[in-house]
Amino acid sequence: MKRCAVKPLVGISCCRKAFGVFGMVNHAASDTYVRATDQVVGAVPVLLPANGGGCDIDTLLSRLDGLILTGSRSHVQPSLYGGPPHAEGTPEDEMRDGVTLPLIRAAVARGIPLLAICRGLQELNVALGGSLHQRIQDLPGRIDHSTPMQPNPRIRQGKAHRVSVTPGSWLHRQAGATEIAVNSLHNQGIDRLAPGLVVEGVAPDGTIEAVRLATSPGFVVGVQWHPEYDFETDALSSRIFEAFGEVLRARDGVASATLASATLAAATLAAD
Repeated sequence: MKRCAVKPLVGISCCRKAFGVFGMVNHAASDTYVRATDQVVGAVPVLLPANGGGCDIDTLLSRLDGLILTGSRSHVQPSLYGGPPHAEGTPEDEMRDGVTLPLIRAAVARGIPLLAICRGLQELNVALGGSLHQRIQDLPGRIDHSTPMQPNPRIRQGKAHRVSVTPGSWLHRQAGATEIAVNSLHNQGIDRLAPGLVVEGVAPDGTIEAVRLATSPGFVVGVQWHPEYDFETDALSSRIFEAFGEVLRARDGVASATLASATLAAATLAAD
């Protein structure tokens, strides 16, 4: 009987959100991340609760093959990068921060592939020692990167501005172009770039839109836009998830070959 190949497990970060008539707290991630992981990455999506200090990071990373850090309306706590307090009413998610930042550092140290999207890119920058602008639209010479909230998803999630892609970069190889169009649904953005991160693309106003960790032995990429919104219709959005899946399978292939070699060596010693 032929044994089916085992798919990689990809952890997807959740947020704490109130649902239902009683506003009970739930741990949630958008269905778009789940479908992109299942349909394009070719992995099994595993939702990671935002349980703060209750998260057992070592156990998670001993089982997961990759991580996707999701976008969110909540903002990274300013105390984590030495910024001033947020304006009143700004959504935060302290419990999510308590999971994602140490999870990022541990995953990078272990070489576990990581794809960071929107808030995820901001978390990646903060986790590695960078800082954030809290409201890009308030800065001189910057455009408003927060698409107005309205019910039509074709407008809300549609292409909002261009991004200049760094020639020769990872993103350049995926896009096959030095300029792309992206959606835009964020207020925060990178201020001081974390050590080791390199810029893969910038918006017309200079806002950093894509980064890669050049010093990592594994795959660590972050994008400020949302490729999970249009992976079914946009070639680059789909390609970003495909490339992530290719890295997972290549890494798994190396691990499987190493295990097979060790097993063969052990069998040979036993026979002797």
